[in-house]
Parts: sequence; C-alpha cells; structure tokens
Amino acid sequence: MPLIDNAIIMAAGKGTRMRPLTYQTPKPLIEVNGKPMIESVIDGLHQNGIKDITVVIGYLGEHFSYLTDKYAGLKLINNPYYDQYNNISSLYVARNELKNTVILDGDQVITNPQILDRHFEHSGYAGVKINQWSDEWIMHVDDENKIISCSRDGDDQGWRLYSLSKWRAVDSERLKRLLTHEFEDLHHYDLYWDDVAMFKYFDQFELAMMPIKRNDIIEIDSLDQLKEVERRLKG
Repeated sequence: MPLIDNAIIMAAGKGTRMRPLTYQTPKPLIEVNGKPMIESVIDGLHQNGIKDITVVIGYLGEHFSYLTDKYAGLKLINNPYYDQYNNISSLYVARNELKNTVILDGDQVITNPQILDRHFEHSGYAGVKINQWSDEWIMHVDDENKIISCSRDGDDQGWRLYSLSKWRAVDSERLKRLLTHEFEDLHHYDLYWDDVAMFKYFDQFELAMMPIKRNDIIEIDSLDQLKEVERRLKG
C-alpha cells in the first residue's frame, strides 16, 4: 500500500466570488473561525505527517510568504499564468512535484484531518453521497467504488466530487505527461487540471472514489456561505 509523500495546494486564483474581501486578501488566507482557510489544510496535512508541501501561488502571492517561516518543509511556487489561464496552469508549474501526492485547494476548510491519512490504495477523488440535485461535478461508481463516469453538469444521484485527490506515483507520471502535452503541445489553457484525468484521458486511469462525510471539507464560495459557516462553527 503506497504512502503519500507530499502535498500540492492550489492557491493561485483570484477568488472573485468573495469580493470585496479578496481585493486585498487572497481567498485562501481569509479567516474562518479565526484561522486562514489554507492553514486548516496545512495543519491537517501536518497531523498526518505530511510536511513536504508545495503551495502554488499567483494572485497577491506575496501575502503567502509568511507560510515558509511558519511551516518547515513548505515551499511556494509562483504561477505566472494565473491571470490568463485556467487552473491547469497551476498544476503544470508544479508538475515536477507529482509523486505519491495529495492535491487540494487552499480555499477550503478541513474539519476532519483523518481524510488526509497517508495510507491509500488507489488514485482517486474524495466524494460525498448525494440524493438530491447538485450542479457540482458528480461521480458515478461501481460496487467497488471505482469511478465509471463523471458529470460536469450536475445530477441528483451519485457522489459529489471534492477538490481532494490522491495519486499513486505511476498515475502521477501519467498525469504529468498528459498535463504537459495538453499545456505545451495543444495549448489547451482553458482546462481545469482535473479535466485531464476525469474527461480527456479517463480511459488511461483507474480512479477510485474515496467516501467522506459532508462536513469533513467545507467549501466556501460566497460571502453568505462564509457568514453561515462562521455561525455554525462558533455555535
């Protein structure tokens, strides 16, 4: 059974849906319950012994510099394309960090660090079971939790995909090669990096769905959601 070697945290985006807060503060550094969101991710990784952490920065990137002093083993990689291209550019600039790797977004709150356990069997994505309509990416799985398809247009049955994925080294090498091909050769700059494995080259991977509970990860995409999460966590 492989062990996670390192983590890549995506933190380059502008966070436009959280304006005006993000005019001066990058979204991953917005505090939730007194702690920047990205620090809940980093602390969760540290609790599982994952200290080789790469944070991909872009928008207001200088604001993240304190993290290298606070967390030993953490490094920053600048994404010079963040203002022009989709997030395929963020994993592209960090592609040489892909090993037995966990990839997460920095603008979310990890409330259950157990989901970041280093032990894992298959490459794949975290998911939460749904039984009502969601317009998020929805995975469909077989009886062994292997992902058989994914809908980017939403569904009312399946497993909602969360931005937590774990990759075995062999799949990381394949992902790195295909990512480079899409970015350097085909110039498909408008892709999400997840498109590479989940849609464009789905048949080249055998991905599993990792079940988590609804509140293990909290994603915040609006000021109203931020207020509601703050109220809930403090209550």
